[in-house]
Amino acid sequence: MNLAIEVQISKYQGGTLYIYMGGPEHIYAMQHVRRMRGGSQSHLLRASDSHFYICKFQNNPQDIRILVNEYLATHLAALLGLPVPEVAIIDVPEWLIQNSPELKIDIGGGLLRPCASGPQFASRYVADPHSTAIFDYLPGSILKQIANINDFPQVLAFDKWTGNADGRQAVFAKEPNQRRYKAWFIDQGYCFNAGEWDFPDSPLRGVFGRIAVYEHVTSWTAFEPTLSRIEAITEDAISSIASEIPPEWFRHDFSALSRLMATLHQRRLAVRNLITGFRKSTRNPFPNWTDSELVRPIQPTTKPHGGNK
Repeated sequence: MNLAIEVQISKYQGGTLYIYMGGPEHIYAMQHVRRMRGGSQSHLLRASDSHFYICKFQNNPQDIRILVNEYLATHLAALLGLPVPEVAIIDVPEWLIQNSPELKIDIGGGLLRPCASGPQFASRYVADPHSTAIFDYLPGSILKQIANINDFPQVLAFDKWTGNADGRQAVFAKEPNQRRYKAWFIDQGYCFNAGEWDFPDSPLRGVFGRIAVYEHVTSWTAFEPTLSRIEAITEDAISSIASEIPPEWFRHDFSALSRLMATLHQRRLAVRNLITGFRKSTRNPFPNWTDSELVRPIQPTTKPHGGNK
């Protein structure tokens, strides 16, 4: 685990010195496969562990903090038990950049620049791209029959907590020996309001675009156990994940990262009200709601799930 250790300096030198030490075991990129769709201009790479990863680069056109958001939010989602891809820090060598003509970022006006080398964010492809079909859209009749449709209200609680400023993104995969598709929740880059690191909450932010996935929600039970796990999460659990993040991903601004973590911990007790705001919105997302209580009492004694970080 990486540790950002504070070493106090004398007042004459001023401030706090942070030393970044150790770190999780990194993988490194070995082969460029193809460019992916999306505003972050990510690329699919094959890594040293023989798996495929979607890589977002430090010089992506959105913001370098997108990498922090992806790493922190995805690990938090995994800690809560939600179906998200495994994520890692991937070292992209300069030789791969130089020998892969398509590893470029489009900066507009017909201009391209090479993707950055060094530590980048990597999200493991949810299945073998050579043997498994993966879709970002399913017809309504199939969507309602996916194996884990009950996870959609659970991830809604997570998106409200993390202030996801984008619509909820998901992909659907079905292994050859499976009968039904499974949803995987991807793309956490706009959690914490992308590069702003603030929380301008709105009822319709962070929700999946097709309301049918929420039709089965009838009460607060549909958000459990994720909701109670969010409310019980500790500051140490959040900071433990954040301590693994390369400082260049947040421009060495440790104060901003600390404020983000503190605000995130404080927000855990507001999630029920944020869900209620969505419930009462004009979209009427929970038409089968029967629970007479708009907001249930918080149960702070619930222990957070250890997850499979």
